[in-house]
Amino acid sequence: MARARGYWLMKSEPGTYSIDDLARDGRTRWEGVRNYQARNYMRDQMKVGDLALFYHSSAEPSGVAGVAEIASAAYPDPTQFDGQSPYHDPKSKKDDPAWLLVDVTFVEKLPEVLALQRLKADASLSSMLVLRRGQRLSVMPVERAHFARVLRLGKARTRV
Repeated sequence: MARARGYWLMKSEPGTYSIDDLARDGRTRWEGVRNYQARNYMRDQMKVGDLALFYHSSAEPSGVAGVAEIASAAYPDPTQFDGQSPYHDPKSKKDDPAWLLVDVTFVEKLPEVLALQRLKADASLSSMLVLRRGQRLSVMPVERAHFARVLRLGKARTRV
């Protein structure tokens, strides 16, 4: 039996990499994840074909800016070995890399950013991980019903 599609939220600061950058590039490596739980989600649960809410963090407003699709299995993040990269990790070894990434492809940009405050105001999203106090992961799972609701609120063309 085929595995059901997974749903994710992936955060990026738009000054570093935005939904517009992904729309221009079409595909990118989701590099720089330096949290073990987020890495484990990518390594153990994320699959090609899963969908992700592209979330602009540390922005005005912060919120869901678009939709991406997971385009590769997890593989070693080369920035961990690059001494010039802000994501360099001198403790990580090439024969036993600590950090992984996945490739993502552009699906769509929302007509406008669906602001965090709007997400918080929707009672049906109250248990969504990104809305939990202290939740700072850059990659996190999203329940299918929450994903579908966010798409509707954001006036997305994509459906689940």
